Amino acid sequence: MLAIMLRQSWRRNVRRKSLAVITVFLAAGLISALLAVSIDIGDKMARELKSYGANILIEPAGQAALPALFGERSNPLAGQDFLDENELPNIKDIFWRNNIVGFAPLLSGNVVINDQTVGVLGTFFSQPVNVPDEEDYHTGQRIISPYWQVQGEWPQEPVTEGAVVQALVGKQLALQNHWAVGDSLQLTGPAAPLNLKITGILSSGGDEERQLVMPLAAVQTLMGLPGKVQAIRVSALTVPENDLSRRARENLEALNAEEYDLWYCTAYVSSIAHQLEEAISGSAVRPIWQVAASEGVVIEKIQLLLAVVTLAALVAAAMGIASLMTSTIMERAKEIGLMKALGARQWQIMLLFYLEAALSGLLGGALGCVAGWGLAKAIGLMLFGAPLSFAWIVVPCVLVVSVLIALIGTWFPARRIARLYPVEVLYGR
Repeated sequence: MLAIMLRQSWRRNVRRKSLAVITVFLAAGLISALLAVSIDIGDKMARELKSYGANILIEPAGQAALPALFGERSNPLAGQDFLDENELPNIKDIFWRNNIVGFAPLLSGNVVINDQTVGVLGTFFSQPVNVPDEEDYHTGQRIISPYWQVQGEWPQEPVTEGAVVQALVGKQLALQNHWAVGDSLQLTGPAAPLNLKITGILSSGGDEERQLVMPLAAVQTLMGLPGKVQAIRVSALTVPENDLSRRARENLEALNAEEYDLWYCTAYVSSIAHQLEEAISGSAVRPIWQVAASEGVVIEKIQLLLAVVTLAALVAAAMGIASLMTSTIMERAKEIGLMKALGARQWQIMLLFYLEAALSGLLGGALGCVAGWGLAKAIGLMLFGAPLSFAWIVVPCVLVVSVLIALIGTWFPARRIARLYPVEVLYGR
């Protein structure tokens, strides 16, 4: 009997039922799209925010504490401790290896060019590195420093024996010495001389604009430090810091075993730094908090905005359903009065309306999931140039939320049923 009444109700009130389905459909479509965006936006935004540069710095343990005492640029003992270049592949051998976007070792020093002392910086630009389980892996400044702007061409790597070394010259250094792309320079280092060719002018907004930037192997030859690096910049995808990560940063020993495991197995910048310190012997690893903190703040604010928009969509949909159900009850007042006069109980009549609302919620939610999937793809293409992945966990969540929206919207007008008296309604009062 209940099924027959439901079928007849849908057949006689197609227009209003369609409006209810459309209301839920619009809300469900927006909610499913925002949920999909919220799930995937962390990684997408983290990759976009890599334009800030590396967020982790690896230094020799003996040197890492000195900047706190002397400052970054006035460290009298800088350069006396080194890291082993052979341990660079260990960076991609940690628990969060897939979150390592890239890395670039650094080795700096001074050389003489035409009786003038000039600073040089050795690094990777797009250097192939032998990493387990990853073929043709390249890393360097072109990956971790996308804000570097080069007028000309990047130096070629790896450097082949007998070939002319190519280098970038910082913008300020080029203006000071009137150097241009294509110029050849002869360098005299502490250990060996070197001829190089300028292939590009570098604009970075940092100290690199006052240096010659060239492949790491060339600076190692000039300085007589084969296989040595002074520091390593690492760019990693991380999640925003929270109370647990801040406590770990302040005192790791204060965490209990469960908290430590949770912290270690979460991609906080502090936990990735800790794992890198375990992987590189004789190193001290510290996050670059200006970059890491800004990433976390931006992502948290975007996710908060998505949550507010989702809540607004839920409230609007519930109000729309409530308005539709109120008018439906008023139109069907005589039908409700007749059912009461024939002996129908209060809960039976309310169950009929709740089932109608639940069916509207299910149908609108299912259609909304399809629309939300397409909307999430479109948002990803517009914002990031790549479609966002749609997590299937969104589908049951949206269906449940859609049914709840319909039921909550029905609850308020359904209470009016209790105040309808059969005699008054049937006589048109």
